[in-house]
Amino acid sequence: MDFGENTGRSRMLPPLPERMRPGTLEEYVGQKHLVGEGAVIYEMVRNGSLKSFILWGPPGVGKTTLARIIARTLDREFYTLSAVSAGVKEVREVIDKARGESIFSTAGSPVLFIDEIHRFSKSQQDALLGAVEEGVVTLIGATTENPSFEVITPLLSRCQVFVLKPLGKEDLEVLLHRAVTEDVLLKQRKFDIRETEALFRYSGGDARKLLNILDLLGSTFGGGETVVIDNANVTSRLNEHLSVYDKGGEMHYDIISAFIKSIRGSDPNAAVYWLARMLNGGEDPLFIARRLCILASEDIGLANPNAMLLANACFNTVHNIGMPEARIPLSETAIYLATSPKSNSAYLAIDKAMAAAKDTQDAPVPLYLRNAPTKLMEELGYSDGYRYAHDYPGHWTDLEFMPERLKGTKFYEPADNRREEETGERLSRMWPKYGYGK
Repeated sequence: MDFGENTGRSRMLPPLPERMRPGTLEEYVGQKHLVGEGAVIYEMVRNGSLKSFILWGPPGVGKTTLARIIARTLDREFYTLSAVSAGVKEVREVIDKARGESIFSTAGSPVLFIDEIHRFSKSQQDALLGAVEEGVVTLIGATTENPSFEVITPLLSRCQVFVLKPLGKEDLEVLLHRAVTEDVLLKQRKFDIRETEALFRYSGGDARKLLNILDLLGSTFGGGETVVIDNANVTSRLNEHLSVYDKGGEMHYDIISAFIKSIRGSDPNAAVYWLARMLNGGEDPLFIARRLCILASEDIGLANPNAMLLANACFNTVHNIGMPEARIPLSETAIYLATSPKSNSAYLAIDKAMAAAKDTQDAPVPLYLRNAPTKLMEELGYSDGYRYAHDYPGHWTDLEFMPERLKGTKFYEPADNRREEETGERLSRMWPKYGYGK
């Protein structure tokens, strides 16, 4: 059978990702740190002690599937809402229904699954809070964004946050083998899998992408033909079919990557172009604004500290006014960041310092740098020898601030921009032991 043809049978079947959706934890692929034997969600399900939690991870890693499996395994009623389409009215209706169900249920409170919970407004989240507190529902939220940005603190404090990871090569191999051998349509086709590098690269650790690409590839071969999967076939056939931006589709992360790299590369024209592609494709403007905040500190940093202030102001403005007007501050900020001098010195410094701190976690704080709130601590020498910088000329005095093992270790290296070159000159006069200016 050519599953690319519009036969009556193929029209009646759901898409391949839905056909291959697992029904049990044993069939679930990936996230062993959460669902593997002895892991936190595995034990929660095994003990029947389900608590509210939020699943944070990229698209296509199994957030919705995991929520459904948990509810089914524990024999809980399962309600689902999408934060994109549901309002306060819908939230309250579901809670009222769940309240009625829980009266007669012996299995436990119903599971309320909310997809893209980061898009819920404060009023929607407030409507949820009471039901979660009272145990009327067990909330499972799913988000591709850091929940601490958008989920209100009272609700977040009542939920654990579990981080899901992109699927690894071994996980994708399992899914590929399972699809071509078990799917009702694909198992009727002959597959010749020669190479998987391009297939897995385009999938990007996303199970849904992998299966959609596999479905698309099969449809480009005739019914009697062997479906040959190699790097050349995957690349050429995908390039013919993936030309339109789709925020939930194959090019989502490629477009945001091009946008960020254009700004990092100081090209305002390319930055505005990729911004327009995302906005025309329906991308969440707050998603873009968050990326601008990250870029302002990571790639511009100390070369122009005002960049982070503007990016943060942009985020708040976009949050307050929404589209279509939000396109203007996004464009303004993208152009400003693209034309700003660049520095990643702060980014490099903290990574070096964190690596050193990991190896020296037991290094004692020098006594003269310690706090001495009690007389006993003073007698033990805490703060003894500390010199208050403002009592000295230039508000500076030569004092060792590092632990003994890290004396003379330099983490911050000024980048080659005017602002940091001036900083480097000042540091070279103050701290010759670090080798600034050499």
